[in-house]
Amino acid sequence: MKTPNNPVSRRTFLTTSVAVGTAALAAPAIAQQIDPYTGQPLMGTAGGATPDAGMVQYDSNANSRHNISSFRAQDWRPYFSDLKNGAILVDLTSRALHYWSEDQSVYKLFPTSVPVSPDLTRTGRTEIIKKVVGPSWAPTPEMKKRNPEWPDFVGPGPDNPLGTHALWLSWQYYRIHGTHDTRKIGRKSSNGCIGLYNEHIKQMYDLTTVGTQVLLI
Repeated sequence: MKTPNNPVSRRTFLTTSVAVGTAALAAPAIAQQIDPYTGQPLMGTAGGATPDAGMVQYDSNANSRHNISSFRAQDWRPYFSDLKNGAILVDLTSRALHYWSEDQSVYKLFPTSVPVSPDLTRTGRTEIIKKVVGPSWAPTPEMKKRNPEWPDFVGPGPDNPLGTHALWLSWQYYRIHGTHDTRKIGRKSSNGCIGLYNEHIKQMYDLTTVGTQVLLI
């Protein structure tokens, strides 16, 4: 059985997303000063990235083949009564985000990162309340309590854990956002938010509106 750490398994996962019409573009990981997803301090390596993200950022009990088989196109009707303002479904099991436009002319399926543990996971219905290009980041009070060494604020740029774009949800502190560390995608690697490749969050930023429906299951 291959773990998500296995590079072949990862390539297969990304190839699967392409097969359903999604271009899974992987940019090189960029150095970050902090790692708010794992709760682990970054170790000193060339380039400054976490040496082995897979050590702390995947569920060792999950079968990568199960993840691949469940990463497939979905119909919106079992999840939404209508597509007013468009709709986003985030499937935490398959670690996938589905988007349908209001007129049903656009459907997108993207791989995501998901929360690392059940206590950080929230499910249910919410909506987009704000859209930001070049977001800044600040740790939540609970994050700061667990990691007092973290900075109080990180401005836009390559060190920002929210990537290039972010969609604010109506739940406090919850976002759908990009990431500069592409190794996080497809893994349990966040403190509660849903992460996308920067190329994909830009598409979602352009497609969605304030009021777009969001359901996490």
